[in-house]
Amino acid sequence: MEVLKKNIIFVGGKGGVGKSTSASAIAMKSAQAGHKTLLVSTDPAHNLGHIFSQTIGGKTTEVSINLSALEIDPDIETDKYIKGVKENIKGTVQTSMMEEVHRQLDTAKASPGADEAALFDKLITIILEERDNFDKIIFDTAPTGHTIRLLSLPELMGVWIEGLLKKRQKTNENYASLLNDGEPVEDPIYDVLRTRQERFSKAREILLDGKETGFIFVVNPERLPILETKKAIELLDNYHLHVKTLIVNKVLPDNADGDFLVRRREHEKQYVSMIKDTFQKQELIYVPLFSHDITNKQQLKDFSTYYEKG
Repeated sequence: MEVLKKNIIFVGGKGGVGKSTSASAIAMKSAQAGHKTLLVSTDPAHNLGHIFSQTIGGKTTEVSINLSALEIDPDIETDKYIKGVKENIKGTVQTSMMEEVHRQLDTAKASPGADEAALFDKLITIILEERDNFDKIIFDTAPTGHTIRLLSLPELMGVWIEGLLKKRQKTNENYASLLNDGEPVEDPIYDVLRTRQERFSKAREILLDGKETGFIFVVNPERLPILETKKAIELLDNYHLHVKTLIVNKVLPDNADGDFLVRRREHEKQYVSMIKDTFQKQELIYVPLFSHDITNKQQLKDFSTYYEKG
């Protein structure tokens, strides 16, 4: 699987198709190859702890030789995010107003999108800072819609902040010409925005670097996952994020017997064919349906052997 050579890999797909298992198997394979690997779950409904049969949570935890894992906690990250905003506005708001501003920010923690903003900030931090500590970073992402928003945010936020910077710069220029004899004014808000713009720009540069970053979608040979994956790949293409690999997971094995399974396999053939026709630009990796859940390291190793078979 060509994508395994990338240093940053995002694994996405519809809920229930086997994203976490696939991402964990990729991470395990990377670690076995001697790469110091970090497996990160951005899915609020974390599954990594269940797969590795140990508590992981919001701190980087070693789960195997060369392999660490992290389950991003939206609540913890939202608290950090709001705390960071409070730090950033110090000195920019009158002391008499600080209590009210803090109250409004605390209320904002429960608002729609707050956890997503915090998760996005954490994602950017991991991409920019953990690359120095790990050879490879594997992201186990949330179901499709959430993943698309998360991956498209560097571009959207970059444009949004660029607009804010221009307005801020214009305001500062007007202020300087009217009240400060044209001398540039210090503006901590402008500095904060500029720093964030640079971080988003750098993160987007890494996401768009095909030598650095790869995207995998996991799909089952069923109608709805196929349609959702097709739409997701088209949307990501609009942001120049190209999915070049599909893991076709839970394919009924040839040796599955019994009348029910024989009929089910015949039914499945149309969707296997549909996948080949729909995703002609993607590398297709087939993984069979296992007779058991994947819940330990040996099973992950067995699962990952199919990545080399195509």
